[in-house]
Amino acid sequence: MPETGDAGGRADTRSGGGPDDGPGGQSPSEQIAATIPYAGVLGITMEEATPEVVSGSLAWSPERCTSSGVMHGGVIMSLADTIGAVCAFLNLPAEAGTATVDSVTNFFRGVRDGALHATARPLHAGRSFIAVRTELTDDAGRLVGQTTQTQAVLAPRPSG
Repeated sequence: MPETGDAGGRADTRSGGGPDDGPGGQSPSEQIAATIPYAGVLGITMEEATPEVVSGSLAWSPERCTSSGVMHGGVIMSLADTIGAVCAFLNLPAEAGTATVDSVTNFFRGVRDGALHATARPLHAGRSFIAVRTELTDDAGRLVGQTTQTQAVLAPRPSG
């Protein structure tokens, strides 16, 4: 999974989904919290992580809202960016890293309770860039928003 800032650390979750997929038997949610501390602080949970689809969610809570009790747009974008970055990471060549170079989010409705769900799928996985679309839905399955992001494919850095 990506390190903070989407740079490619290599806790491999390519088998995705099961409780023993990661190092030390960590679940995908535990792996994301360990490798992307911001996601852990926000409380993002990961349900599935494969190269074809990555899904996760974030529960509504008052501290994640605007003054009117609607989940803050920055929180929504954080979930989309995190789940999208994991999707890009899982589509990288071995030893490569990734960084977000462009992200566009369209908001369609507010989230006032329950949870926000994100499902990311790769649109393009090339040698230089990976494009990912993340669909954001509420508990009723209604479309809350959509994020399309472009991730650069970064060559491995020499050690030392």
